[in-house]
Amino acid sequence: MTGMNVIRIFSALVLLNLYAQGVKAQSFVPRFTDVTQESGIDFLYNFGDESYENILESSGSGVTVFDYNNDGLMDIYLLNGTYLPGISDENGKKFEGSTNAIYHNNGDGTFKDVSSASRLDDSSWGMAAAPVDLDQDGYQDLYLLNYGDNIYMHNNGDGTFSDQTETLGLKGPAELNSFVKWSIGAAFWDQNKDGRLDVMVGNFLAFDPGYVSAEAPNMMPHPGEYRGQASMLYEQQEDGSFKEVTKAYGLFYPDSKCMGLSVFDYDADGDLDIFQANDHQKNFLFRNDSGKYQEVGVASGIATNSNGQETGSMHATLGDVDGDGLIDILVTDLKYGALYKNLGNGLYRDITESSGIAGPMRGKGCWGASFLDFDNDGDLDLVTANGTAEELILQYPLLLENDGDGRFKDVGKEAGPYFQTKRSGRGLAILDFDNDGDIDILISHVDLEAAPALLRNESGKENHWLGLTLTGPLGLSSGLGALVTVEAGGSKQVAINQWSMGYLSNNDPRVHLGLGRAEKIDRLVVSWPDGSQQSFEDLETDEYITIDKNEGILAREKLK
Repeated sequence: MTGMNVIRIFSALVLLNLYAQGVKAQSFVPRFTDVTQESGIDFLYNFGDESYENILESSGSGVTVFDYNNDGLMDIYLLNGTYLPGISDENGKKFEGSTNAIYHNNGDGTFKDVSSASRLDDSSWGMAAAPVDLDQDGYQDLYLLNYGDNIYMHNNGDGTFSDQTETLGLKGPAELNSFVKWSIGAAFWDQNKDGRLDVMVGNFLAFDPGYVSAEAPNMMPHPGEYRGQASMLYEQQEDGSFKEVTKAYGLFYPDSKCMGLSVFDYDADGDLDIFQANDHQKNFLFRNDSGKYQEVGVASGIATNSNGQETGSMHATLGDVDGDGLIDILVTDLKYGALYKNLGNGLYRDITESSGIAGPMRGKGCWGASFLDFDNDGDLDLVTANGTAEELILQYPLLLENDGDGRFKDVGKEAGPYFQTKRSGRGLAILDFDNDGDIDILISHVDLEAAPALLRNESGKENHWLGLTLTGPLGLSSGLGALVTVEAGGSKQVAINQWSMGYLSNNDPRVHLGLGRAEKIDRLVVSWPDGSQQSFEDLETDEYITIDKNEGILAREKLK
């Protein structure tokens, strides 16, 4: 046998061994198809007129993915703007009375608009919608966060929703800092551990429609020219109503300008902390110290970007980008974003440049974003929705592929016509709308094309995957912030259970993990927010599993 043949045989054996061990498969060419029209989603977004002249109009609205009727299929809720006297141009009256919309997933790749029948066709200026099962009746309600009064819509379990805002006390103040309250999102969790869900509402800025910038009178004023509005913490009382307790917990910052809230245990000490992305201010990280909160953003290294700049931060997107078992943080902003590597000791280091994301994202004006494993190869890729803020200038959306070690390259132009077309994106959510085991994408836009984009993932089905729904005594909120560790094919990966991961938007609540060529899961560990753990062994791949905090595996659905 020649030396060359020996080398060939040895190489083949190595490749066969790697394949058997389930290591990452060769990456597939990304492919996403825009199926918005054929799916029946005919929603058109408006910002009250067609002039794009103020910060309210430029901010856009989000998207929320949730299963409102418990049929195992993800439904879609799209937030809308509307004509507002004194803010919108007079020619915007044609948009008066425009509403949000909910689309029921038919299970065959199509959706049906059930907005009117469900009573979710709210005509407020909608920013975001937080799904939560507040009364633990098994159905997800929706808390609508608005420019103006917030609205809590209770899921009646029969396909309809009813307004319980007044009873619960969750409307919010009419004004903050002398102008209309402007809410951008909410996070529900049991922050005081009394067995009842509490909520923190993120508020943005005190928008004065009549203000004209002295420095640039022909442009919309910069966010820094407005005062802020305090985000607010509400505790649920024994009678089910909510009481505002922000100051008591050290969270009252009356001039902060929140654009995104994320709740997770950043320092792994057994309690949930709060990250607040602020617009042109230092970001906040509120460390939970035995029920009180200490702001440690600067000390932790995530208050500003690598140049010490306070940029237009949008939201925290969480995930282990480099496979070291620690949850890193991406904060999108209007410059190029900041990717903070978790050092494991409560500290972070900005790796935006070395990770390769700074170049593609620079100058794009990045709003919504999400980590996703689009090819199920076991590492987190990245998708972003982009568009200039001060002017209606369109930008290319981005799809960045992870090499497995936390370095990204732009593969969007290979991924289909949507990524080859300039739009002005805002909210972004990921979901598996067709339950085929790969991650699809939903993006809202403020450009005058107005239609959202539902992008079906067709990047290849060769790799394996796992989907997890975590639940417990407080419904899906019991698992918020939980860590999932999966060992398969000789490798280990960690994911965080947090569906509020992008600007104004909520993802599919199921944790999704790509498994490469691994054909079985050796071990799955769920580390719940209260410090308890559950461990499962010898699980199959390519299925959706529901795990209850107290009862273990409740259901499983095999898809291959």
